[in-house]
Amino acid sequence: MTALLSEETKLRDEIVTVGKSLFDRCFTFGSTGNISARLSNGDMLMTPTNASLGALDPARLSKFSAEGVHVSGDKPTKEAFLHQCMYCERSTASAVVHLHSTNAVAISLIEGLNPEDLLPPLTAYYVMRVGKLPMAPYFPPGDAALAEAVRERARDSHAVLLANHGPVIAGKSLREAQYATEELEETAKLFMMLRGEKIRPLTQEQRDDLMERHG
Repeated sequence: MTALLSEETKLRDEIVTVGKSLFDRCFTFGSTGNISARLSNGDMLMTPTNASLGALDPARLSKFSAEGVHVSGDKPTKEAFLHQCMYCERSTASAVVHLHSTNAVAISLIEGLNPEDLLPPLTAYYVMRVGKLPMAPYFPPGDAALAEAVRERARDSHAVLLANHGPVIAGKSLREAQYATEELEETAKLFMMLRGEKIRPLTQEQRDDLMERHG
């Protein structure tokens, strides 16, 4: 019991640290975005509704049972289902980061991109940390249909971009989910900078090699 409490305390503090880091570097703003992480017993901690990631209180994080029932802490975000459906499909995931990061949202607004894989493999680290980026169609925030759309795409990718909304990314650890989210945002920024230019992305063979090495 003591070990579990210690694990929970550390995870609460890590969520606060990651949230502040993302907020301070403008990966999120206002009260947008949310972070969750799973304890070894399956319980889940999540940033609550209407909370700025830059000013989280570890004691007030929403806590869910392994069955997805809110058991303590502040009122949970209406986007809790985005995290829960990612965990359902990504059994090895221990954390999920969802942001409304500017460049990633911009990518979701561009007509003509491949909705099965929105961004080209511009860098090795994008391939290693994000891999494939499918897009879920637009639904209003909190709409249950969005959960099913995310669930379908999460079967084949730990990163999903919500149309007109933002990315949802799962990781084996909170830091892994954070780094993948940051890599996506920076690659989206690169893509926007390079629009209209001839680009030289990694070849399919180079991409496949990276996925095999780091998959």
